[in-house]
Amino acid sequence: MMNKVFGDSFLWGAASSAAQIEGAFDADGKSPSIWDIAPADKIKNGDSCHDGCDHYHHYREDIALMKQMGLRSYRFSVSWPRVMPEEGVISEKGLQFYSGLVDELLNAGIEPMITLYHWDLPVWADRKGGWLTEDIIPLFREYVKAVVEKLSDRAVWWMVMNEVHCFVWNGYLNGLHAPFRKNIFSLNRLTRIVLKAQAAGVRTIRKYAVRKPMIGSAVSAGAYIPLSENAEDIEKAYRDSFYSRVGTTSNRWWSDPAVLGKPVSIYGVFRSFQKDMAVMQCDFDFIGINFYSPWLKKGDVIPEEKRSSLGWPIDGRGLYWVLRFYYQRYHLPLLITENGISLNDRVSEDGCVHDEKRIGFIREYLEGVTRAVKEGIPVLGYQYWSLTDNFEWAEGYDPRFGLIYVDYATKKRIIKDSGYAYADIIRNM
Repeated sequence: MMNKVFGDSFLWGAASSAAQIEGAFDADGKSPSIWDIAPADKIKNGDSCHDGCDHYHHYREDIALMKQMGLRSYRFSVSWPRVMPEEGVISEKGLQFYSGLVDELLNAGIEPMITLYHWDLPVWADRKGGWLTEDIIPLFREYVKAVVEKLSDRAVWWMVMNEVHCFVWNGYLNGLHAPFRKNIFSLNRLTRIVLKAQAAGVRTIRKYAVRKPMIGSAVSAGAYIPLSENAEDIEKAYRDSFYSRVGTTSNRWWSDPAVLGKPVSIYGVFRSFQKDMAVMQCDFDFIGINFYSPWLKKGDVIPEEKRSSLGWPIDGRGLYWVLRFYYQRYHLPLLITENGISLNDRVSEDGCVHDEKRIGFIREYLEGVTRAVKEGIPVLGYQYWSLTDNFEWAEGYDPRFGLIYVDYATKKRIIKDSGYAYADIIRNM
């Protein structure tokens, strides 16, 4: 076991998102999100997110399981169409669900960590142009204000958006995710609008929060692993992680304007502009790091045992390097907001879920976090993705990421072996 290096304030936890776990897609006045109306042929097996894990009706049970595992924090997202089912209308029932969730978490000694936008755009907002029109910015601001006014007397941790890179590229540029649009030439417009909305969200939290907030956004962070640890190889990996094609489009394009107030250009065609920087730049308290796999170099061969069920490479060294490189560039504290592995988990004859590969994954990746902390990089916490098995977007329900197994037919929950192992890590690290 690794040496104990994390203090009592380290935010050990797990993460989820509303569209992936809540279910209850039309309960208590909620209107549909773009994922609720996803065509069956766009989702593996024709699955839908309508039922999810029915966390909406099982959240007390789920929080009891969090407490059993010793979690100190829980990152969840608020559903925009549950809180704002139509333009200009704020649902008190929708807000009350999240208020009850926050109270239940605090009563269990678990810190709530709120993501305001995790991809579930209301259909009514999409029909007005969605992220392709600046009209969405005041609508987003109104939604954020309602949530902050309701919850900020108890909640301190806020993430404005989750993985801007993913929902823009997959939703609007290559058409793999809702709303399934495909127009690469909309990148400039989308970037300008989404980053302005993100900054508007930050300013809205600062203005209306009752308790002093801690604000960030969760980015889809990536890095190359250096060939060796000599200075030249480390510098090359850093440069490639921010200035190569993938490094620019994934890391620098979104984070340089928001954190540094610096415009970026890519492909010789797309660019952000200095005139927008004052509106896009955010006074973040931290950066949320979502990380699963390092970027591979041409010719890299990854054996099957070092891949997840989705084929994603497993290499825990990558988490250390992404933490090191992000801190080197942006000089802000870092919160690991997602890190996890999909497996084809099954319930064994003994009624348990034996997921030794996930246990090995968590331990391997936490070695990188341990190294980062020992070297003085300010890492605030680690949120395993995900708390429960859930709807994995276009992949449907086949990939299982959870510490908790969910029987989707009965909604029965079972803490996996990895959940018990994670509890042991929290106690001892």
